Amino acid sequence: MPSPHPLLSGFAPIWALTGVGYLLGRGGLLGEQAEQALNRFVFHAAMPAALFLMIARTPLDRFANPSMAAFVAGTVVAGGLGLLVSHRLFGRAVPERALGAMAAGYVNSANLGIPVATQVLGDASFVGPVVLFQILVVTPAVLTVLDSGRAGLRAALTLPLRNPILLAVGLGAALSATGWRPPAELNRSCELLGGAAVPTALVALGLSLCHPPAVTGASRYLEVGAAVALKTLVQPLTAWAVGALVLDLPPHQLLTVVLFSALPTAQNAFTYAREYGHGAAFARDAVLASTLVSMATLSLVAWALGPA
Repeated sequence: MPSPHPLLSGFAPIWALTGVGYLLGRGGLLGEQAEQALNRFVFHAAMPAALFLMIARTPLDRFANPSMAAFVAGTVVAGGLGLLVSHRLFGRAVPERALGAMAAGYVNSANLGIPVATQVLGDASFVGPVVLFQILVVTPAVLTVLDSGRAGLRAALTLPLRNPILLAVGLGAALSATGWRPPAELNRSCELLGGAAVPTALVALGLSLCHPPAVTGASRYLEVGAAVALKTLVQPLTAWAVGALVLDLPPHQLLTVVLFSALPTAQNAFTYAREYGHGAAFARDAVLASTLVSMATLSLVAWALGPA
């Protein structure tokens, strides 16, 4: 079992950059429109570049991993319950239900999954199939629902061309499938631009903390609490049940699947919510709260399923 310090070190950049954003916002150094401008930069430029390069460099057959069945089961159960809770208990509209599902089942697989997996497992190779599943399956579904307010058949058919993230994912998947590699100049440009995605998104997340939430009261905390419980408890428990009781995965594979399922909500949820103007305060609070809670749940998973 890893010591607490190496495990917690994976969280340090998240809290540090979010704190930087908050301090910048409190000081008013970036102006009133900074949060919106940074989010739009992430959504329309930095994140598409990062996703394009990641998918283009990843063989699509990585998705064919038996352990992924347990991870997908956890995602489907937690996400489905998140959608149901948003609808039945809190009466959210369709776009907010998609965000409820995303907050409950979309893990922070890259910028947090990589350091945590490296510290706990000594191997971050499972990041590949998880990223593929979330980007190629979950993200298009969520963005399609968020875009559903733009009525009309033409809007639906042109979504992949209008949405820079879906366009980048599609182009990256095409390159991966054909085996063609982008020129070195394009690779380097995408690396530089994509490298700004995560830090900028976290700074924007910190900036959002300077604004009061649109919804206050007990219902807001209950909704966020329900999403966090689904993300940090139900998703890893479902993955464990499927992996241990149905698939009979070896101990190391079981630890890998449950550890990734216990990762907190990705900051992408806030980025998408802010871009489409639906549930930004909820997504922000779910990201921050699940990240805080997961510091304990990830340690518990490592202790319970790790080598004696």
